[in-house]
Amino acid sequence: MPSSIVRNPEPAEFAADRDLDAVLPFHRKLPRYAPTPLVAAPGVAAKLGVRRVWVKDESSRLGLPAYKILGASWATYRALEQRFGEFASWDTIQELARQLYPHRRMELVTASEGNHGRAVARMARWLGLAANILLPSTAARARVERIRDEGARVTIVDGSYDDAVAAAARLESARSLVISDTAWEGYEQVPKWVVDGYSTLFREVDVQLSEAGEPQPDLVAVQMGVGSLAAAVVRHYRQPGLGSRVIGVEPSASACVLESVRAGRLVDVAGPFDPIMGPLNCGRASLVAWPFLKDGFSACVAIPTSRAEEAVRALGAEGVASSPCGAAGLAGLLEHRADLELNASTSVLIVSTEGPAAAA
Repeated sequence: MPSSIVRNPEPAEFAADRDLDAVLPFHRKLPRYAPTPLVAAPGVAAKLGVRRVWVKDESSRLGLPAYKILGASWATYRALEQRFGEFASWDTIQELARQLYPHRRMELVTASEGNHGRAVARMARWLGLAANILLPSTAARARVERIRDEGARVTIVDGSYDDAVAAAARLESARSLVISDTAWEGYEQVPKWVVDGYSTLFREVDVQLSEAGEPQPDLVAVQMGVGSLAAAVVRHYRQPGLGSRVIGVEPSASACVLESVRAGRLVDVAGPFDPIMGPLNCGRASLVAWPFLKDGFSACVAIPTSRAEEAVRALGAEGVASSPCGAAGLAGLLEHRADLELNASTSVLIVSTEGPAAAA
């Protein structure tokens, strides 16, 4: 059986991107914007044998139970600008929506396992646009209904998430704008904007750690589906002068990034996948994320579902409500703590990417 950890002893550094400076000011204009909590987790730190664990709690972000709205909103905004031209100055989402009124027949389209699709649907509702969200036939019924509650049309695709991605790609047209968080040949700019959107999360962490008098984390553990959030982590924490180690974590059944890193090229993982790990059940990493993932990780690890469920309980004891997918970053450290050189001086950052409501 192949090892469930692949190490990179010399991870690369990536230069800071000044194009990201506009992202946080954009998010501050959206309804109900506020930084999500950064929670100290001493019980988890003791369990891992480290100095400090910080948990970025994304169980409530802009009125949704997951972080995905950060990427979906910024990518939608930039894609609409690309399609229709630069917007006039605006201060509220209502002012932006009024500028789009002549284009109200535009439909936003994406494939999703749930959270990204709901975020695109929410952005469409805010902007007065239609939305068509393609979900695999394995998607949980509750996720389907929550997307419909946003006013979106839901199209069920017979097959996997990757089949839904392929179906969504075929819908791009003058009236349909695809907002995907994964990339393929010829479609790379929008997924890059999704990654850019996630930069807000880590800029918030920088401020929160500074206010607490704490340094940058020594290690960041991040869960992966197609790898967009992980790419944002690598780009932020592998800047020159920071030097945090980044650990990528995937379910054992859908470890497409780990297998790609092992092979030195993008490879597909066919499943079968565990429905409990739904949003992370992706068989192929994003082309946009891949350059960061293959070079920026200190290690990629795979986890069994039982370890993710243990991580949910550990976060719950710290007052952070999560799901197995949301807690997968911590699960990677619990599963591989003996392999990752954790010690009593290590400080750790974990992102709890969704609350239990997102997984229901």
